[in-house]
Amino acid sequence: MPLKCIVVTPERTVRDETAEFVALPLFDGEIGIAPGHSPMIGRLGFGEMRIKLSKDVTLRYYVEGGFVEVLDDVVSILANRAIPAEAVKAATAEEQLAAARQRPANTPDLMALRDRAVSQARAQLRVAQRT
Repeated sequence: MPLKCIVVTPERTVRDETAEFVALPLFDGEIGIAPGHSPMIGRLGFGEMRIKLSKDVTLRYYVEGGFVEVLDDVVSILANRAIPAEAVKAATAEEQLAAARQRPANTPDLMALRDRAVSQARAQLRVAQRT
């Protein structure tokens, strides 16, 4: 039995279709979800989401934060951003990474903001380089 995969951002529903497999970046690693997966809720990190529709078709997206819920072969992904991988440009990600590294980090709060921006830019760069 295939999975029902629903990807939603604050702006719109990005995908709503059946899939064979879904791979997602969690804040502490990556998870793969196949039919029959046990129920769960997880916090998304930054990175590549892969939705395998069939043996020959896999959709790839850069996702940034949010949550995933798996229940009864329905994968509900509520992401802050979900951008098709081919729309993520390596040059832009490299610029964002350089800018993030230059951000001030002389307080714990500023350091956390800088580290988050660096992580986001690195994840975008990884997705862009795989395209």
